[in-house]
Amino acid sequence: MRTFISIFLTAVMLALPGLAAAEERAPVLVELYTSQGCSSCPPADAFLHELAARDDVIALALHVDYWDYIFDDVFGKAAHTKRQYGYAAAGGRDMVYTPQMIIDGSDHVVGNRPKDVNALINRHLAAPRPVALTVTRDGGNLSISATAKPGISGPLIVQIARYIPQQTVTIDRGENAGHTYSYVNIVTDLIEIGQWDMARPLAMKVRAKDDAAVVVILQRPAYGRVEAAALLR
Repeated sequence: MRTFISIFLTAVMLALPGLAAAEERAPVLVELYTSQGCSSCPPADAFLHELAARDDVIALALHVDYWDYIFDDVFGKAAHTKRQYGYAAAGGRDMVYTPQMIIDGSDHVVGNRPKDVNALINRHLAAPRPVALTVTRDGGNLSISATAKPGISGPLIVQIARYIPQQTVTIDRGENAGHTYSYVNIVTDLIEIGQWDMARPLAMKVRAKDDAAVVVILQRPAYGRVEAAALLR
C-alpha cells in the first residue's frame, strides 16, 4: 500500500507542473496602435520587437491613419482606426491615442511604457483561460479547433490576422523626418471569418492564401475580451 501511495503521489507531482505549464503557454494578445506620423511612437515600435520575440505573447502592430496629415503611413489603415475607436467605445472612453497597446482586448496602456505593459501582460498570463485554441495547416487549409470550459457561453467572433513579419521604412517628413525605423508584425488584414456559439467544440477549415504566418483570434463581440489567440508561422 505504501508503494502504491508513493507512486500515485509522484505521478500527481509530475503531472501538475505539466498542467500548469500548459496553461502558462496560452499567449497574451498585444495590439499596438501606432503611426509613422507619431513622434512618441518609435520607442513603442522598438519595444514591440521584444514582445514579438516572446513565446508567451502574440504582438501585432496596427497602424492607424489619423496621423496621415503629418506623414502618410505606408501601413496605415482606416480599419485599424475603426478597431481602436471600437475598443475606446467598449471601454467607455471618448478618445484614442498613439502609441496605445490593447492587452487581450480588455486593458489599454501607453505603448512606450514597458514596465506598465509587462505588468499587464503578467496579470493576463496569470489568469485562467476558459478557451483552448489550436491552429494547424492541413494541405491548403487552416484547421481551427477550440474547446471551452464548462459554464462558458458564447458567442465568440473568429478572426484571422495576416501580417508582414518585419519591414524598414525611412521617414522623409513630419516630426520623425530623417529617421529610419524597423517595424515588426505589421497587420495587413484582420477579417472576421465566423462565429462560435461555444455550445460544442469549434472545428473550422479556412482556405489559406499561402503559407504565410497568421494569427487566429477568438473575441467577445463588440470589441470585447480576447478569450484566446494562436499564432501559426
